[in-house]
Amino acid sequence: MTHVGGCLCGAVRFTINAEPQGARYCWCRDCQRIASGMATANVLFDAESVSYKGDMTTMQLVADSGNTVERGFCKSCGSQMYSKTVVGPVQPMRVRAGTLDDPEICAPSYIIWGSRAPTWAPFPTDMPVYEAGPGSSRIA
Repeated sequence: MTHVGGCLCGAVRFTINAEPQGARYCWCRDCQRIASGMATANVLFDAESVSYKGDMTTMQLVADSGNTVERGFCKSCGSQMYSKTVVGPVQPMRVRAGTLDDPEICAPSYIIWGSRAPTWAPFPTDMPVYEAGPGSSRIA
């Protein structure tokens, strides 16, 4: 099945020719800043299956994990479209759930970087919470 989406202003569109590998919330400090204080909701795909069209810009930063992460943004409206690890262990591309035309395709099933969340963070009941990134210790 093909999945599609785009940014707030419509200048960037994308097509994904794969099914999601899963979805998660991320409470790392970078994601909190990107999401204006909340976690990001990310749907995971093989990067090779995702194709973007439109005027985008990217930035790379070393994340809390120590990996170098690239983030893609619409140049016109600033919507964050994705993040992907470019230096570090191979990981799926993280497509922001809100950019999908159908954000219902895969609900988040766990939380990463829960240790970085503020005390008021709204964690869904009975959802596994991990201290740091994938493979880290479960804290709730």
